[in-house]
Amino acid sequence: MPLADVNGVNLFYEKTGSGYPVIFCHEFAGDYRSWDLQVGHFSRLYEVITYCARGYPPSDIPKSVTSYGQEQSVDDLKGLMKFLSIDKAHIVGLSMGGNVALNFGIANPDMASSLVIAGTGTGSDDPLIFRERVLAMADGMRENGMDFMSSYVSGPARVQLENKSPKEYELFRNQFMEHSAEGSANTFEGVLSKRPPIFELERKLRSIEIPTLIMTGDEDDPCINPSLFMKQHIATSGLAVFPRSGHAINLEEPDLFNRVISEFLGLVQQGRWETRDFGEGTGSLT
Repeated sequence: MPLADVNGVNLFYEKTGSGYPVIFCHEFAGDYRSWDLQVGHFSRLYEVITYCARGYPPSDIPKSVTSYGQEQSVDDLKGLMKFLSIDKAHIVGLSMGGNVALNFGIANPDMASSLVIAGTGTGSDDPLIFRERVLAMADGMRENGMDFMSSYVSGPARVQLENKSPKEYELFRNQFMEHSAEGSANTFEGVLSKRPPIFELERKLRSIEIPTLIMTGDEDDPCINPSLFMKQHIATSGLAVFPRSGHAINLEEPDLFNRVISEFLGLVQQGRWETRDFGEGTGSLT
């Protein structure tokens, strides 16, 4: 079993294919297996790295909540790249992993060739209520295990996967229920409850010069406004909105997801993904 000794914990990872490295960062309800539909596609041209964040078996599960955090997640990705002797890579993240990708690009711009930020920004519209809910769910997992989260993947931004692909949904749900309740609770409390809302990152977003692709489903309500905000403030970004899609767009629409990212990476590799041209006029009045 491949394990990387990173910042005092062992992180499980897999490498597939050869070529320029592309690293996939998973969402809270997923793990390295959530990217299987991407691994098969991108490993034809790239070296694909997937991994489990701390708290997600077979990676280590630190017992203290203080061992978890947004900055720690970013530092873990940096440590994993150093362990694998990767100087620079394309970074792809969904949801929690999208926050990792975004903040990795802000903190380590010289290590990211591009950023793909998908389904990112949940909790930004109403951070106080979001934090209360996250902490309550963390307590519920500690008291009742993962059974407490049985309805988590049936919400208004999750039902789309169930409707489009019942078998893929069942696999996703079963894998989620296999997660460590302790690791998941610590992740909720240490990472999700404390990460800053996207709307508080305007200055940092404006500093990004890395080619960036923002992706969201048009029925993933908590991520729509944050996605638009990122698009407005990252001059090197593009925005792809998936119609009739929820949160797990990589599983709901794998062909479209893969194709859009493939085209983006191709343009980046060719040096053809440029900074936005704002023009010289005052804008349209119609």
